[in-house]
Amino acid sequence: MEPVHEKTLIIIKPDAVQRNLVGEIISRIEKKGLKIIGIKMMSISDTILEEHYSHIKDKPFFPGIRDFMKSCPVVVMAVEGVNSVSALRLLVGPTKAWEANAGTIRGDFSLSTQSNIVHASDSIENGEIEVNRFFDSPEIFSYNKIDADFIYAEHKK
Repeated sequence: MEPVHEKTLIIIKPDAVQRNLVGEIISRIEKKGLKIIGIKMMSISDTILEEHYSHIKDKPFFPGIRDFMKSCPVVVMAVEGVNSVSALRLLVGPTKAWEANAGTIRGDFSLSTQSNIVHASDSIENGEIEVNRFFDSPEIFSYNKIDADFIYAEHKK
């Protein structure tokens, strides 16, 4: 049975952009073996923010999150790999960054919940939805990585 390559979304948030952590974050994702299939810098509109944060848009703290996410451009990435959602969540660490272990992105660079460096999709379903929210299909690339046999050794035929 061929392994399923999940798609997931990463948003490198304004605090990471301002602190010059973009390269470090991309490097960690690449070193893990995940494949970047789309990447761009953008300013996020109110419409996309309200859709992306629909589960909290009626909360009193949402305006602060909206203003933070619009304070400078962000970098969004579509990432693909076997078990990429769970692998990326482990790499990123928990949302409450002060609870994140050293060695995770949030554990190494944040102590905040709002300014917690990155957003990472929390499920396979949300990964697909979020990638489609931030990327048009021509912005997503399909290609073979030459290191895939090493990264996914147990999944080889």
